Amino acid sequence: MWIIAIAVSIFLLLNFLFYVNLNGYVKKEFGKRMWKLFGNKLYFWQSSVFVSLVGTVFIMYVLKCSDILIF
Repeated sequence: MWIIAIAVSIFLLLNFLFYVNLNGYVKKEFGKRMWKLFGNKLYFWQSSVFVSLVGTVFIMYVLKCSDILIF
């Protein structure tokens, strides 16, 4: 059960870092008017979830291979 908690916390941390780093860039690049469109927000959050998921899988794999996590 604690492995799931670690994975969820890594996912949320990566998602937060993605949002903090790229939110200002996207608003500046596309403008605040374009940011209000549903499709643009959806694309941003889809990419955020994808990057966070891949990063979480990679970090969990590295932790498993280095015998820090055993599952």
